Amino acid sequence: MEQQQGMAFAQPPGQPQGHQAYPPQQHPQPPGDPSGGPHAHMARQHSAPADPSHPHQQPPQTPGAGGSQLPPAGSVSGAHPAQKPVDRKAAFSKGGRRNTTGPGILVASRAADEETEDGRIRNREAATKIRDAWIYKQIRARQDEFTQYKQARIFFGTWNVNAKGKDEPLDDWLCSDWGENGEHAPDIVAVGLQEMVDLNAVNVAVDNKSQQRSQHWVERVRATLNSRRNSNNDPMRAYTLLQQKYLVGLLLCVFVKSPHKQRVKYVHSDSVGVGVMGMMGNKGAVSVRLQFYDSTICITNSHLAAHRENVAGRNADFANIFSKVSYDIGDEAVKEVIRSGSLSQWATGTSSVGIADHDLAFWMGDLNYRVDEQIPTDKVIELSQKVELEELIANDQLNIERSQGRVFQGFEEGVLTFQPTYKYQPGTDLYEQRPDKKLRAPAWCDRILWLAQEPSHVTQLSYKRSELNISDHKPVMGTFAITIKDVVQSKREEVYEEVMKLLDKFENQTLPMVGLDRISLDFGEVRYDQKVTLPIKVTNTGKVVAQFRLVPKLDEVTLCKPWMTVSPTYGMLIPGEQPATLNFTITIDNATAHVLNTGREVLEDIIILRLENGRDYYITVTAKYARSCFGMSVDELVTYAEPIRNVPLDPIRRAETQGPNPTAALCVPKELWRIVDAIYEKGLHERDLFTASGIAEEVYQIRECLDTGAPFGEFRIHSMTEVLISFLSNLSSPIVPRTLFPTLEIDAQNIQSCSRKFLEELPPIHYNVFVYMISFFREALLYRESNKLSAAKLARICCNCLVIGSNETNPMEETTSSIQRRAGMQLIMLHFLETNSI
Repeated sequence: MEQQQGMAFAQPPGQPQGHQAYPPQQHPQPPGDPSGGPHAHMARQHSAPADPSHPHQQPPQTPGAGGSQLPPAGSVSGAHPAQKPVDRKAAFSKGGRRNTTGPGILVASRAADEETEDGRIRNREAATKIRDAWIYKQIRARQDEFTQYKQARIFFGTWNVNAKGKDEPLDDWLCSDWGENGEHAPDIVAVGLQEMVDLNAVNVAVDNKSQQRSQHWVERVRATLNSRRNSNNDPMRAYTLLQQKYLVGLLLCVFVKSPHKQRVKYVHSDSVGVGVMGMMGNKGAVSVRLQFYDSTICITNSHLAAHRENVAGRNADFANIFSKVSYDIGDEAVKEVIRSGSLSQWATGTSSVGIADHDLAFWMGDLNYRVDEQIPTDKVIELSQKVELEELIANDQLNIERSQGRVFQGFEEGVLTFQPTYKYQPGTDLYEQRPDKKLRAPAWCDRILWLAQEPSHVTQLSYKRSELNISDHKPVMGTFAITIKDVVQSKREEVYEEVMKLLDKFENQTLPMVGLDRISLDFGEVRYDQKVTLPIKVTNTGKVVAQFRLVPKLDEVTLCKPWMTVSPTYGMLIPGEQPATLNFTITIDNATAHVLNTGREVLEDIIILRLENGRDYYITVTAKYARSCFGMSVDELVTYAEPIRNVPLDPIRRAETQGPNPTAALCVPKELWRIVDAIYEKGLHERDLFTASGIAEEVYQIRECLDTGAPFGEFRIHSMTEVLISFLSNLSSPIVPRTLFPTLEIDAQNIQSCSRKFLEELPPIHYNVFVYMISFFREALLYRESNKLSAAKLARICCNCLVIGSNETNPMEETTSSIQRRAGMQLIMLHFLETNSI
């Protein structure tokens, strides 16, 4: 690399300080109740469930790399020490762009199998991919032998301009962290705008003004960055536009300091509309990816669904964008990144990469997450004006959703130390409170997050807002110190040659052979909501390289049944290498429990392990389901007076003991009555009943008591209430069918009639359970002074566990109409809780 001046070589920064990282939870709670499973208590006035109506700082500043260029290190020996890669893609395996089939990557189709005269099978496509994957693994393990690590600065600015903006200076937003003489000017600048045009029907449907406005803003940003004040007319401090991408009101423009331009390549962009009809550009994202030196960077600017109550819509927009954004970077780009040991999860036979396939991914924009509705609007305004942010941050919807693993899984964000950026009276620094305008609670709509394969390679230096006031949003900006890779080509080729020589030594010999430590897996008895894993060790017993992979059975497309996953699904072993371990995991979720309870499925499967250019191995898997009331319907549960564990799964045996057409023996399921009765014994006064989670081991034991009929032990109240809400939320069909959602807008005039009609149309057993639970929640409200419950909170809980249930449709498919109807259902719940309508 040509010798440059300015930025000194540096080791990677330490772990980012002052950021909020929320890992996905092992057992995520139902949507709409981010604090955990809802719980309630009620006074017992009965001995059996016969009558359902009778209830029982800113991050510390770290020294940035000054100057504008990235000179090579003095020697490769000063490279950053090896670090174990962090797999941050696992959280996004569902709904992604990849060729996955649940258990893992399907490396190649069976259509490409070739069978020889002696019965051996070879798939050249699979062999090539598995071989390349092994080479990648070896290269990545040795990447520090040929990689220098350098420091760079990158700036992100996001602003919803509300279709405003003409000639006001942008320096306070874009250049406030540059230092007196520009010594801290960033190496890359990425600016994202939202609503650069009005989001009216014409602009959304037709490229009416977007191109003109996007060019206007790009030129304004360019002029600001390259002004005499900022660049001092020095061409080495000037910025060059790498890429711009717009979609209706969205714009993303990425600039790089001119000296770095020659080290930027493979620049690509994409856009995704998720607005009207799930595809229009009034909401969506624009994204740009690039290779900066030898690190890959992805930048996304998005505008997600609006309205305070529409959290699920925003989560769905994120998932939709994340799964659809894709860049076809070409085979050469993929090969280069692989040879540098930089691209993870690439072995899918495609030159297309997504957001998480990059070393560094940054996501900014008007994400539209608000402060939770449990804090009244007036109080949110008061706290925002006083800059008393702790309570607001704790109730920030994005923080809540991330903590529950429902959105931005694996991403990190700096600490919010600035006031909410929305909604302001345009042209002022006052929150919008004019009487002729709709009153909205201030919120941190405008955010910047990041995702890094190596978390220590990103340090946020600042995260703040600008005070420009032409819009109803304040601009937000963040500056980061990032560690980038600079590959020494000659060193890399030496390592590559060594790896290839080692591989060639064994590939030129005879056929592969492997040994399995067992070919039969008996998982024994498995329970609901339980994951059980058993391993099989694969050992190369031959004298040549052994490549193996799992393949689907004949006329099937998946590797195994949906209740099982296997990882990894392929691998390669050289002679003498430590055995590979294949982990077989059975998971009993709601869908699996339902088909097991109905007798349509049994826990038996055969997995085919294929040795490339060798034989197939058949692995049998068996398990026995310990039947549970979770995942069943209330209509079936009321037909059994005995513990559900004693009821046979086999339909024929069940008919012999229960009769061919069993009738309801109870008004409500005995399991529901038992848990409610036990909760009452614990009392209704406990604080944080619906915000504190139970203890996992106790939750498991309580479920066992319900399924076996065993008496309850001395369990904590929050564990009991978590089981209650989990039971209701995980019924195979919710208590309130979607067909009963109100079709009219609910108001004070029609809520009485709508509520009455709703009750009349509920199926009998569902009616019993609904009345029983509403009475239960009313009883809990009698202790609101001590348990801090409210009718509004309980109404949301009712919707989560009685209405939505386990069969809720994909939130990405939700329409405005269905969201409104569900909101109407919540109002009906509130009506029942606050009145004596039942």
